[in-house]
Amino acid sequence: MRIDIITVLPELLRSPFEASILKRAIGKGLVEVHFHDLRDYTDHSYKQVDDYQFGGGAGMVLMIEPIDRCISSLKSERLYDEVIYMTPDGETLNQKTANGLSLLKNIIILCGHYKGVDQRVRDSMITKEISIGDYVLSGGELGAAVLCDTIIRLIPGVLNDETSALTDTFQDNLLAPPVYTRPSEYKGMKVPDVLLSGNFPEIERWREEEALKRTENLRPDLLQ
Repeated sequence: MRIDIITVLPELLRSPFEASILKRAIGKGLVEVHFHDLRDYTDHSYKQVDDYQFGGGAGMVLMIEPIDRCISSLKSERLYDEVIYMTPDGETLNQKTANGLSLLKNIIILCGHYKGVDQRVRDSMITKEISIGDYVLSGGELGAAVLCDTIIRLIPGVLNDETSALTDTFQDNLLAPPVYTRPSEYKGMKVPDVLLSGNFPEIERWREEEALKRTENLRPDLLQ
């Protein structure tokens, strides 16, 4: 998979991809992540990529021209399955969306900034709009990093145990069951006996029951 991220703050994005699972995925050649500074695609003085909005109002807007130049340049080199815009009013990111995106080959992620982008970008260039929650960030960069993490960890070969992602919370519309590790007893708190029994069918039954119980208590909306 190849992910191209368009941003006005590439330095803000690099750190998450230089550690942990994301770094390992890149190192294995399972994914390529490229950052494109929008300022490299403008002819304006001082590398300007934003301007005041027509009709007045507070806040600056990312201009259409540099965005069009960047996306057109990338599309001249390869076909893209999705051109995603990170925006608070987009479709809320969930596990189903991440699963689908993880199967794609090439995607572009455009990070919004300031008051967003010229609407003509959204109307003519964007194929999918995604939000990571009902709140506003200073820009789309952190949202893009979250999106990339949810996608990349699902690519076969990224996790040491590929079945791990299949048992994550939300994969089957249930929250994950409780998990325990050594020691089996700590300050009088014991691990449930069933997990120490070695009876794997019984363990799986217990996990399913606990997942359902936890979902009913914490996120009943998932069961509707």
